[in-house]
Amino acid sequence: MKQLLLVFLGGGVGSILRHIISRTFNNYFQHFYLGTFVVNIIGCLIIGLVLGLSLKNNLLTQNQTLLLTTGFCGGFTTFSSFALENHSLLKAGDILHFSLYTISSIAVGILAVVIGFWLSKLIH
Repeated sequence: MKQLLLVFLGGGVGSILRHIISRTFNNYFQHFYLGTFVVNIIGCLIIGLVLGLSLKNNLLTQNQTLLLTTGFCGGFTTFSSFALENHSLLKAGDILHFSLYTISSIAVGILAVVIGFWLSKLIH
């Protein structure tokens, strides 16, 4: 029951922050969903950092890792919004922005996870 509560709390905080960031940044570019992009990249960085710290000398407990990865990152990042936004771009026939958004989200997301793991090695 404690683990479910941790996921619930982390997910709630992540969802609130995602909403705030998305509302703030999605209005900057007409054909690029910057808010969703930003939260997904930050979430990738956080999950890489948290899992790296968790694996490194058991720096985080299993409950802390669960709260931050499944809970916070699960609520903060959003694949469903990413898919919907891509659908909107495809429906509008905007192949260029669809391609840029999809490729950059995946490539930069993976890079952010790698950077997160790298950063976790620097923390003593």
